[in-house]
Amino acid sequence: MRLVLLDLDGTMYDREAPVAGAAEAVEALRAGGFAVRFFTNTDSQSAASMLARARARGVPAAPGDVFTPVTAAQRYLGESARVLLLANAAVRGDLAASCTLTSADVTHVIIGDCHEILTFDLLDAAFRAVRAGAELIALQRGRYTRNADGDHLDTGAVVAAVEYAAEVEARLLGKPSVDFLRLAAGDATDVWVVGDDRSTDIAMANAGGARSVQVRTGKYADQRGRDDLPVPAYVIDSVVDLPALLSC
Repeated sequence: MRLVLLDLDGTMYDREAPVAGAAEAVEALRAGGFAVRFFTNTDSQSAASMLARARARGVPAAPGDVFTPVTAAQRYLGESARVLLLANAAVRGDLAASCTLTSADVTHVIIGDCHEILTFDLLDAAFRAVRAGAELIALQRGRYTRNADGDHLDTGAVVAAVEYAAEVEARLLGKPSVDFLRLAAGDATDVWVVGDDRSTDIAMANAGGARSVQVRTGKYADQRGRDDLPVPAYVIDSVVDLPALLSC
C-alpha cells in the first residue's frame, strides 16, 4: 500500500483557515492510488472530536482517517493492559475501549493532557506504579501550551516529573516518535510524511525511513535558515503541489 500521512495544523489548515486547494489535493492523491491519513499531536480530544474539528476546517476525512497519540496508544496496548490514565475525560472513552483503566496491578501509566484532573495523589500514584514496573507512556512531550489567557504547563512537563522521580524514560507515542509513525503507517510499504514542522514531522519521517516533504505553510517561515533541524527530502509551496510531486 502507498500511503500519504498529512499533518493537519499548518499543512491542511493554517491559523484555523483551510489551505486553499488542500481538499482537492487529497482527492487527487486518492484518485492516484494513494491511501491518505491525517495526523496530529493533539492529546486532549477524542477521535470523534478530532474528526469533527478536521472536517470543520475543510479536511475530507472519514472515521479512522485521523491519527492521534490516543489512537497510537490504542494500537500499542494489548487487551490485557491495565492502565493508570492521567488524561482528561475527553479521551478516557477511547482508551477504555482497548484496555482496562484501573489503579490496581497497573501495567502501563499513560500521561496525556490532564490539566482538568491532575492532583498530587494521582501524580504520586503514577510514580509509584512506574517504580513497581509499569511502563510509562507519554502521549506527547510539549513543555507548555499557549492559550488565550497565557501559557500553561503541557503534557511533557508532567511526564518529566515522573521520569525524574522514577529514573526512567517514557515511551513517546506522539510526534516525532518512530513508534507513532510505525503505528500510523501500519502495513504500508511506501510512506510519505508531509508537514510544516521540521522538528516533529520531518524528524519523524527521516528517522522512520519514510519520505519527508515540508510545505511552505505553517511553521515553515519560523524555521527557515535553522541548520540544527532535520532536512526534508522535498520542499513544496503547499499541499496543493503534492499530487504533482507524486505524479498523480
